[in-house]
Amino acid sequence: MCIRDRINGINVHIEELRKRVIRSIISILVITVFILTFHATPFEIMEVTLYYPYPEPLNNIAAQFTNVMKGELVPDGVQLIQTAPGQAFFSQVYIAALIGIVVSIPIIVREFISFLRPALKEREINVGRSITLPAVGLFITGCTFSYAAVIPFILDFLYRYGESAGLVTFLNIMDFVTFVLQFLLAFGISFQLPLIMYAISLSGLVDAKFWRRNLRYAIIAIIVFGAVITPDGSGVTMWFVSLPMIALYFAGMIVAERQERKTLKT
Repeated sequence: MCIRDRINGINVHIEELRKRVIRSIISILVITVFILTFHATPFEIMEVTLYYPYPEPLNNIAAQFTNVMKGELVPDGVQLIQTAPGQAFFSQVYIAALIGIVVSIPIIVREFISFLRPALKEREINVGRSITLPAVGLFITGCTFSYAAVIPFILDFLYRYGESAGLVTFLNIMDFVTFVLQFLLAFGISFQLPLIMYAISLSGLVDAKFWRRNLRYAIIAIIVFGAVITPDGSGVTMWFVSLPMIALYFAGMIVAERQERKTLKT
């Protein structure tokens, strides 16, 4: 009887998890379909440019993002091409899905915290609620930094290898979009580091001194991570990933220590 009750309890939790995962997926899918269906049409009000969605699947918002990325990220002299039917479509699906994930982060975090609520203390629940908006902000900041500073440099840096050998470079649209999204996601997630450190310290799982004690190991792990996700072996581009993450680690360490001192005073 006891075993049966445990199995029933596990089944209830699995069913609850399934419902919350489905809600998160539905949110992502709705936004993804919207991005693939509508075109952002500009209009002006009092010299301020605004946009409204207009149904136009063949020139959708994802296609607009692709054109912007092509103009801002692809080096001069590089041709962006499609080598098989459907590549342009699937590249737009990837872009739309990323936007869907970013916009759905508040819903995903809410569903995750709601699922864990029975096992969490009130303090831990409050921590989860308090980091939702900062998590979105840090993710967007990481993506923006990657898009504005890291990706253009890396693409231009790698392109010059071919240029120095007198080669004409053709860049496949799928390879290009996958490359860009890889870095956007990597930086968006890595910029969560100080927030994760803050949340772990605030929940009491570790003390703030833990991060300072393990500083050396953290730096080594970050450098290895930067070397793994960068595409060339020059040892240059990896620092565009590693140095910001090291700075973020220091920021998270300082915030955690200040929060601990503040808590001790109260």
